[in-house]
Order: sequence, then C-alpha cells, then structure tokens
Amino acid sequence: MKELIYSHSYGPAMDQYGETEGIVDGDYRSTWNTHTERVSRLCHALAQQLGLAASDRFAVLALNSHQYLELWHAAFLGAGVINPLNLRLAPKELAYIVTDSGTEVVFTDPTFAPLVAAARAEMGDADPIRKVVLIGEGDVPHDLGYEALLAEASPELPPEPEETDPVVLMYTGGTTGLPKGVLIEHRAETLNIYHAAMTIGALRLETYLMQTPMFHAASMLGILGPPIFGGRVVFIPMFNPDAVLDLIEEHRVTDTLMVPTMIGMCLASDAYRPERLASMQRLVYGASPMPEATLERLQKELPELDLLQGYGMTEACSTVTLLLPEDHKPGSVHLRSVGRPVLGVRVSIQDDDGRILQRGEIGEVCTKGGHLMREYWNKPEATAEVFAGGWYHTGDAGYLDEDGYLFLVDRVKDMIVTGGENVYSAEVESAISTHPGVAQVAVIGIPHETWGEAVHAIVVTEPGIEISAEVIITHTRESIAGYKVPKSVEFRTEPLPLSGAMKVLKRDLRAPHWEGRGKSIG
Repeated sequence: MKELIYSHSYGPAMDQYGETEGIVDGDYRSTWNTHTERVSRLCHALAQQLGLAASDRFAVLALNSHQYLELWHAAFLGAGVINPLNLRLAPKELAYIVTDSGTEVVFTDPTFAPLVAAARAEMGDADPIRKVVLIGEGDVPHDLGYEALLAEASPELPPEPEETDPVVLMYTGGTTGLPKGVLIEHRAETLNIYHAAMTIGALRLETYLMQTPMFHAASMLGILGPPIFGGRVVFIPMFNPDAVLDLIEEHRVTDTLMVPTMIGMCLASDAYRPERLASMQRLVYGASPMPEATLERLQKELPELDLLQGYGMTEACSTVTLLLPEDHKPGSVHLRSVGRPVLGVRVSIQDDDGRILQRGEIGEVCTKGGHLMREYWNKPEATAEVFAGGWYHTGDAGYLDEDGYLFLVDRVKDMIVTGGENVYSAEVESAISTHPGVAQVAVIGIPHETWGEAVHAIVVTEPGIEISAEVIITHTRESIAGYKVPKSVEFRTEPLPLSGAMKVLKRDLRAPHWEGRGKSIG
C-alpha cells in the first residue's frame, strides 16, 4: 500500500478542486492550487536550503496558521519528519524534546520565538538546532524568514515516501513524567483516515474550523480531511470562545472538532446563541469525558447537529472508536459509551496478566491494528511494555458491552481505591456536572488514614453562584452509590489547570494533598 493520502486522494482532489478556495486564515486566502505550489516550494527548501533528509526531524512551535498546515503537508509528501511541539511546555521540557529527538530545524512565530531561545539557553552546548525559521514578522530571535525561504525555492516535490517511512514524531504531554516521543509511519496515519471515513460513511468536510492546537493528534481530521474533498479550512490562531462563534457564523462553518472543555466555554460565552451555529452539520468531540449536562444542552438547543465522539490517543493516530450520530439520540443505551471500534481496528479488555476478559468485565482497554505507532522514540523498553502480548495497552480502564460498544470508566492511574472499593472519577465527575451551578469539576483521590484514599471533588461554580459542599454531596448521592460520593468538596473561582490539549491536569490538583508522603498518586 504505497498510495498515501496525498497520492491516492489529494492528487485527484487537486485536479477537481484546485481552483476552489481552500484556506481562510485571517486576511489570507488561497486556493488549493496555490497551497499545493507553496507546499512544493517548502519541500524543496527543507532539502536544499535547510539540508534536511526525509528521515530528519523538524519542529514546529507556533499558533495555528496556514503555514503550519503547509509544514504538516510537506511532511506527508516526504520532505521530513514533523515534530509538533506543545505550546504550554516550559523551556526545560522543550530542551529535553529537542535534544531527545535530534531536531535540527525549528519553525516558530513571534509569540513563541522567545520560548525557543530560552530552550536553546537551557541546552547550551548540547543544542542540536542549526536554524530557526520565523513564521510571520517580529523583532525576535531567528535565522531565516519563512516567506523568504519559500521565495528562494523551486516548486519541486521529493520522491514519494514508502508506507513504512516515519512522518510524525509527536511527544506526549508529559503529565506523568518525561515526555515520550511517539514515532508514526505514513501507513498508520493514512489508515486512520481510511478507518474513520469507512466507519462514518459519506463525509464531505465543506468548511472545517481548525481550532484544536495543531500540535495535537486531534487536529489530524482538519489536516488531512478537507484537501480530499476540496473543502475549506478556516484557522483560528488559538482557541477563544467568542472568536470561534464569530468565525462559525461568518464563514458558515460546517464541521469542527472540540474537546468538552472548549464546548462548555462556548456555551458559557455571553456571545453564544444557538442560531449562531446554524451552519454546523457535524461536531466531533473527544479527548476527555463529556459532562452529561453539556451533552443534554447541545442536543436540546442544536437538534439538527450531528454529534460524533472519538476515542483514541496519539499512539493510535488517533482514532480507536467512534460514537456515531445515530447513537446520540436521547435515551440511547449507548450514549455513555465512546462507541465501537472503527473498521479495521480491534479492541479487547484485558486484566493485569494479559487475559482477555468477557463482555461487561472492567479491565485495561487494548487495541490492535495498522493504525498504531511504530515505537516510543529511543525507548525500547517502554515500547515493549506498551505492546505486551501484541496489543497496544492504552492505560484506560473500561468494558465492552454485548453490542461491542466501549464504555470508559477512567484512566487506570486515576482510579481511587477507598475502603477496598474502586471508584472511577469520571463517573463521579459526570454526576456532579449535572448540577446547574457547576461550571467545571475534577475528582481526585486524597489521603485518608482509615480508607487509604477518600474521594475529593474540586468544583468551579458558574459566575455569581454559591453552592455548599453539602449541596454537591446531596446532589451526587442522587445518581451514584454512596461509597462513590465525595467525602469532601473544595471550591475555586479560577478555572481548573489545563494541559495544552485542554485536559484537566489532575496531577497538579493532587500534588498539594500528597506532598511529603511516601506514596504519590500522580
């Protein structure tokens, strides 16, 4: 299967849709033909001016933009291995990733160029970076300008890569230790698109809003999807709920992907009105549990909107299961699941000994198929461990029902053991979130002398709302078992800390409670 997403689908799409508008990025507009010409120049520049071979890594630390999309597409055409960097990393973390990956060229913008400079100072003599290329203009440290680089290059494409060649080296968030580089081949990324397309059926991304950060695996739908159909990609540099609502309304956006945190922020915006989202046909969500209250509001206020939930991870490129629109009907028994495996992907539930469990039994979610990473970069032991028994072990706890739907109960490491009972925080968070005064909630385990751990809730209330701990506990007790109900509740006025992927950083929330103890839950 040497046919890649570009040669198999992108080429015919360009022949048919080349003169249609493909890119909307602020005041910048371009057709797909113009985009293709710029990408081919970029490929030539990476090889001839920057001296990169197809297997060399180049990093990107920048806000969303059409240039970022060009860099992604150059990698998929075989010009190099893209290393998209998390925007929220500290200089020491960036220094580790750059040195660990052997990245020689970094593309950045005025917002993050100072961070690149700080990371280089951290690396000192170990700095492998030869060139820093600036996207846009600004009085910030850099060696070359992006547009000048393209202007000096010829529109020449590199040899077509093999399916087993690497295309992405994407580092995980590092919330549980040092980041791990996930090395992904062309075949795996291409299969991911095919698997999803076959599962969903007819899907034409007419106007896609790119609002997830482009360093994240969740952005692959917008990176590889629209060119196939000659659709448009509308960019927002960084998520902002009011700006998102403006862009959807102005450009008649039909499709986008959001994590539940982002959806909640849009619904909470003073600028939100359901009619502003009238053009939306599909909303894909995932990456963290969707609060039931948010889902119910979406279904009530936007009944014509097709909802799809995706479950996956960077190592799976990134889709493992999909919950389709027909499964989102109110009252569906599968609404709390994350759907069924996409076509071409297998899922099993395994115990600690690698034994495959029966339907309905809770264990670790494992997956198998051609959609998986090749390895963790420079970490053969970690790679062998995560692929034990020939399955990729996700670290998520869940079960399959009789219809093959996957129900997640929590991250294995987030499981709270209290008085010998297992409590899965996602279930408690879902129960608390249905209270109308709750804006955000995170549930963690904190030390308890008798029970080992106690269930503890951290709640951010809606503006102007005051709730007592007793109210939260009583409300929660109405929908889940008593031993799962929080034993304590704390309230915050500031939003919960989020990772670059907009997930709540539970390790940060746990840290003060476990400081100085021999056992750490982080």
